[in-house]
Amino acid sequence: MNNHRLLTGLLAGALLSGGVCSAQSPRVLTLSELYESAEANSTQLRPAFTAIEEAEKAISTARANRLPDISASLSVSYIGDGFTTQRNFSDYQRAPIPHLGTGLGVNVTQPLFTGGAITEGIRMAEIKADGARQSADLQRNIIRFQLTDIYLNLYKYSNLQKVIESNLTAARRVLDDMKARYEQGTALLNDITRYELLISNIELEQIRIGNMLDILNTNLTTIAGLPSGTQVVPDSTILDRSLPQQGEEWWQMRADENSPQLALARTGVSMSQRAEKLTRAERLPKIGLQAGWTMDGPILVEIPPINRNLSYWYVGLGVSYNLSSLFKTNKAMAQSRVATIKAQEELEAAGEQISLEVRADHIKYMEAYEELTSREKAVELALRNYHTTSTRYQNDMALITDMLDAANSRLDAEQQLINARINIIYCYYKLLFTSGKI
Repeated sequence: MNNHRLLTGLLAGALLSGGVCSAQSPRVLTLSELYESAEANSTQLRPAFTAIEEAEKAISTARANRLPDISASLSVSYIGDGFTTQRNFSDYQRAPIPHLGTGLGVNVTQPLFTGGAITEGIRMAEIKADGARQSADLQRNIIRFQLTDIYLNLYKYSNLQKVIESNLTAARRVLDDMKARYEQGTALLNDITRYELLISNIELEQIRIGNMLDILNTNLTTIAGLPSGTQVVPDSTILDRSLPQQGEEWWQMRADENSPQLALARTGVSMSQRAEKLTRAERLPKIGLQAGWTMDGPILVEIPPINRNLSYWYVGLGVSYNLSSLFKTNKAMAQSRVATIKAQEELEAAGEQISLEVRADHIKYMEAYEELTSREKAVELALRNYHTTSTRYQNDMALITDMLDAANSRLDAEQQLINARINIIYCYYKLLFTSGKI
């Protein structure tokens, strides 16, 4: 019985631990897969997509203004008796009236000419929809760049963790060698203490890196809309990508064609120009085709009133003109023209800012390649120095301080090399973000 319970408990524990491991199992994900996940699941993108849907509904609403306006009325009322008098209010006489009053009417108005108000209103709604899509593109770019930044930092710290573990293993091996030499009387206790301090610092750095990895992973999975508990492992082949190195002019042209910020600024100019036309349309008459049918009873225009229904219909053209627009629209037109000038100036300012950012990011991108070459050389020298110092220390030709300096130089050089490799990718995606579309 006890054996059975023990076996059951072990099996349950194995299944429970297996379930936890599967929930936390690492997943190798590429940036493209993260982008797709964010596109489908990111809560930060949903408002932008909803805004597009709302803007498209507004287009349908604006187009509906081309349809005729149809109104119908039905009334039932109680009509009291009337009376007649002389002009001086004498000779009062009661005038009986049929008490049940009814009214029925249908009116149809089809706009024929509105000064372009309906057409411009539809075009304005379409431009707003374009703006909503451009805003969504900008928000999509922002989310993707955030994911890229976190992803590359996750990759950087994952590699730093490996470097730390490698150096920690090497440091412990040196410490074991020191302890053996101390027992032989060929090393000082102070040397062991100082190297133990180095190991303690490396272990603390290892803890900090582990905590940073946990923070980065949580941020990445949340923004990308991945299931809670997913452990993302960056795709190691990302460093093997051959990235383009076009000149600044190519990137400037790409920014001019694809930048959502510039597209939004251009949309702002178009909206201001349409607003001008809508304001101008207020100064024009409105013409519409009208048709109607009414039936009212009783007929009260006769004396005595006739207890019958009077029905008639009509078809014709209606013209309306707002006379107050002659002195009110001028100020509105002046305001609209200033708004258009402002929008054009904002477009120029946005273009200038994007151009400066593209130039700066392109310089940093090219600089990142120079830094990589320098860091590779630094690692080569640091490793050569470490091996030389280690050999000399083994032969009692170097001090422990030399070993500490060599170990620290090697660790720093390897960390800087990892940073340089990832920095190239970061600068490339930053240039993509600035110039248009990731």
